[in-house]
Amino acid sequence: MKDLKYLISVLVGAMSYGILSTIVVLAYGKGYQLGEVVGTQLLTGCILAWLLAVYTKVKENRKQKSRGIPAAATQRVSTALTWKHRLLLMLAGAPTVLTGLLYYQSLRYIPASLAIILLFQFTWISVLIQAVSKRQRPDKITLLTLLLLFGGTLLAAGILDQGAAHFNMLGLTLGLLSAVSYSMFIIFSGKAVPAAHPAYRSAWMITGGFVLLCILFPPTFIFNGLLWGQLLLYGFLLGLFGAFIPPVLFAIGVPHIGGGMAGILGAAELPVAVLLSSFVLHEHVSWLQWTGVIIVLIGVVLPELYKLRWKNTRVITS
Repeated sequence: MKDLKYLISVLVGAMSYGILSTIVVLAYGKGYQLGEVVGTQLLTGCILAWLLAVYTKVKENRKQKSRGIPAAATQRVSTALTWKHRLLLMLAGAPTVLTGLLYYQSLRYIPASLAIILLFQFTWISVLIQAVSKRQRPDKITLLTLLLLFGGTLLAAGILDQGAAHFNMLGLTLGLLSAVSYSMFIIFSGKAVPAAHPAYRSAWMITGGFVLLCILFPPTFIFNGLLWGQLLLYGFLLGLFGAFIPPVLFAIGVPHIGGGMAGILGAAELPVAVLLSSFVLHEHVSWLQWTGVIIVLIGVVLPELYKLRWKNTRVITS
């Protein structure tokens, strides 16, 4: 029952990401612009993340004091991050802003069900980047995975039954670039001060992203009164489901279930996004596209299942 709690935690975190594209399309329908949508998301996420960081710090201080540790030592523990660490975390948070900008902008030109498929190409792009950087040829299971992802994407995107000319090339390009950016975020975020507490890491990474966004899109919506309309609702939902809930739930669940199982459960983002785009946004998703979604999901979970099976086999034989 205890393991089930952690499994559900990671599953709900992944499903939260799948809600974002639908909220963004609804916000666009109300006339809001890209900078306003992403800006309110990061502003909300930043506030929530720092509230969690402050709560974590207070909780740590109380725990240290209850153990009889002097106040000075408690302060040193709670401020373990140096400014160099904080700057690294802020820089590591920059790609997630680029991902949001590219992904959300693609939703202006292509359906949400297609945009999420393109974003999911980060799976094979990450493998390609690591293979090139490490100069290692992918193994057979990785090549099979890439083949499944490529074939599933052609079906899920509707290219085979509708033709590539049916889609906006700018939207397709933005969607693929969002996958590249997300791949870079995964690589950089995993290497940036991994020993720091997840609450502090998330807060500084989101802060870095918000600073970058303010440079690219000055947050005029804060001062012109636009924030206090429906934009605040959309921004709060995006910040809650995109910048706050997933990192918190992943921090709770992943250490207990392992990265392999987390990778499998993380694929839940894809069907949730496609389902919502179909039922809420009334986008047409054919059975051929649903078949492609299933194939993509198989491609995502296949290497993780293979690793788990290989690990269990080694345990049994030893």
